[in-house]
Amino acid sequence: MPFTPYPQLPALLAAEQAAYRERNPLSAALAQRSSAHWLFGVPLHWMQDWGTPFALHVAQAQGAQVVDADGHTLVDFCLGDTGAMFGHAPAAVVQAIAAQAARGSTAMMSCADAAWVGAELARRFGLPQWQMALSASDANRFLLRWVRAATGRSKVLVFNGCYHGTVDDVLVDLVQGQPQLRDSLLGQVYDVREHTVVVEFNDLDALRAALQENAVACVLAEPVMTNVGMVLPEPGYWQAAQALVREHGALLVLDETHTISSGPGGYAQAHGLQPDALVLGKPIAGGLPCAVYGMSAELAERAMQAKRAAPPGHSGIGTTLSGNLLAMAAMRATLEYVATPAAYEHMLALAGELAKGLEAVLHQHGLPWCVTQVGARCEFQFGLQSPRDGSEAQALFAPELEHYIHLALLNRGVLITPFHNMLLVSPATTQQHVQQLLQALDEVLAPLRV
Repeated sequence: MPFTPYPQLPALLAAEQAAYRERNPLSAALAQRSSAHWLFGVPLHWMQDWGTPFALHVAQAQGAQVVDADGHTLVDFCLGDTGAMFGHAPAAVVQAIAAQAARGSTAMMSCADAAWVGAELARRFGLPQWQMALSASDANRFLLRWVRAATGRSKVLVFNGCYHGTVDDVLVDLVQGQPQLRDSLLGQVYDVREHTVVVEFNDLDALRAALQENAVACVLAEPVMTNVGMVLPEPGYWQAAQALVREHGALLVLDETHTISSGPGGYAQAHGLQPDALVLGKPIAGGLPCAVYGMSAELAERAMQAKRAAPPGHSGIGTTLSGNLLAMAAMRATLEYVATPAAYEHMLALAGELAKGLEAVLHQHGLPWCVTQVGARCEFQFGLQSPRDGSEAQALFAPELEHYIHLALLNRGVLITPFHNMLLVSPATTQQHVQQLLQALDEVLAPLRV
């Protein structure tokens, strides 16, 4: 077992659920009113995944804090699951959005900010050609089309436990070594395994075997797996994997939507990786719906040739609001004034302190759990060592234990990501916020000691 079963857990969870109900009467009333017209009572069903008896409702969010409908101020280490990684409502982004909204939000035409943003993206992330989308899901979906058109190949290779949004092609898992459509995938009517290959992360032999047929258009990967619980690449893995990908004529597409926490140029720039394409979403426009994807000069030329050679008409790539004026203004403000080297210096240093603090609290309580850090992002997992691949990471899940910890922290004024035990540090996060989290966690874990 990755952790000791706790017989006291059901009683602890029930007590925290009762405390939540008593603490949040206005959220309860709002949840009841919303249930009449929203599926599961919320605008997006994921908003019910916090493990709370009813959905928590937000009144406002600024910096590293959220104020809920009942007036409680919560220190936020979830930060919109990375969407607000640079803090809620950064002043420069708020001002840019307000100014641009007065001048128009969308026109399906380019603007002056586009030249600056394109040059800055190229400088930061090392790829010369870019396009915009409304979400990383869309950006991944569109890139797969471009890559398949450019290479003439149909298959995409992903890693077991990966997360690239709601792209059908990637929702394949390995179950006892065999590819299987994800059990939770609703309404799927065709078998994506015909065009999707899945292997374990960090397994070079499996990657080599999967590429042997020279039929894979691209490897789509997070440089660090983040949504199945954090899984770090082993030393030398990406250098060898990149060489294999290129040896077999495939392309490397890195989804940096989460690993942009690694530095101003993301994980690839910080660690010397050279992808053919890159996806950035969530925080890139300060929390406004927006994503971008970049291409190498060679891939961009092949993609444009494929488009020019195709008959006129809809390419299946892009949406009307992609590249809208409002998102472009927000992205420029984020890149120019918010996601700065100074901001990252603060975030990375404080995340390091947070990781050490988490380790100390876990050690104090004798819990055999590990802490993993990627830039401004860290996570504690219910095992002695960080997992090596998606299967190992999934084996460390403990939903009831997670629900107790998350809900108990929330009741003590601290938010962490509801899907797993992930915490983010923003430019607005302070040492006082970190200490508040560590003190709350110490109190929450104390009843688990045996």
